Amino acid sequence: MGANGTPPFRADHVGSMLRPKEVLDARARRQRGEISAEDLREAENGAIEKVIKKQEEIGLQAVTDGEFRRAMFHVDFLEHLKGVVIKGGIPIKFRGKAGEHEFAPPRMEVAGRLERVRQIAVEDFTFVRERTRQTAKLCIPSPTMLHFRSGRKGISEEVYPDIEDFFADLARAYREEIAALAAAGCTYLQLDDTNLAYLCDPAMRERTRQIGENPDELPKLYARIINDAIGARPPEMKVCIHLCRGNFRSTWAAEGGYEPVAEVLFNELNVDGYFLEYDDERSGDFAPLRFVPKGKMVVLGLISSKVPALESKDALKSRIDEAAAYVPMEQLALSPQCGFSSTVEGNEITEHDQFAKLELVVETAAEVWN
Repeated sequence: MGANGTPPFRADHVGSMLRPKEVLDARARRQRGEISAEDLREAENGAIEKVIKKQEEIGLQAVTDGEFRRAMFHVDFLEHLKGVVIKGGIPIKFRGKAGEHEFAPPRMEVAGRLERVRQIAVEDFTFVRERTRQTAKLCIPSPTMLHFRSGRKGISEEVYPDIEDFFADLARAYREEIAALAAAGCTYLQLDDTNLAYLCDPAMRERTRQIGENPDELPKLYARIINDAIGARPPEMKVCIHLCRGNFRSTWAAEGGYEPVAEVLFNELNVDGYFLEYDDERSGDFAPLRFVPKGKMVVLGLISSKVPALESKDALKSRIDEAAAYVPMEQLALSPQCGFSSTVEGNEITEHDQFAKLELVVETAAEVWN
């Protein structure tokens, strides 16, 4: 972990957890109009209090609300920005060890000037901060999530004839929310970004060309947008980015090592740490870590949130040693490769499996970093 026990921590996690039955039931009842929004929030509150306590018992220093209030890791945040509209879905083929899923996450378009007209995540963050003795961690989508899926075609040319004005408004909206979070006591923020990882996949790079974008130029553009969004954060707030190749019911959408984005990712992005998927061969080898500069942390996602089988501690330690050939051991940490429930459906594992994985993270990290 960083100096003086700052995030990211040696034993950390990406954030989302399987939604308990009482939350799923309450959500379904709310959709049918049987209970009020207040009733749903009350059900979520009770479940979140339990999962906070569970994380503390396991020994995690970073505590989240499991994203129990969200249906999707990104849409539930971005749809609160004025100017964003949801237009159908983007069919994506997700692959996994158990087969394939066709999934169409909502396509977000920008039809008006982007504005942050209300607090988005402050109340949810405060709920956690007031109920934990550990560091409350908040995960929000990377600002790039509003651009990558549709590119320029998803942003009104009438509203934004100059695309640079869109990028400026997007970063400003994020700066405003981050300032409010800082004022509420947030010292650990994570940006969830699938796009930089998707740009490691040849098929996704081709799709990017088809929507009129240049996959070779996007990493630099995205680094600039993110830096603009987080640039005014106070020094006590640590910001990490999590790269994900898709996480839906234990399947993924992209594969390929980090080499195509590594130089920009590690040297042009002004974050404090990186949560990187490394749970199987689809993420490539550790060689791209040679670009990581001093002072930045890499949280190795060696433990799979997609399968119930527990990894071997010896195998994990061996993999950490492999990574340490490229990044000094003091700059490394350990976590699952992704959340357990990036969408409300969750991965094909049980709550017991989920907590056993988190316990394995804590135990292995304690043994490796003493």
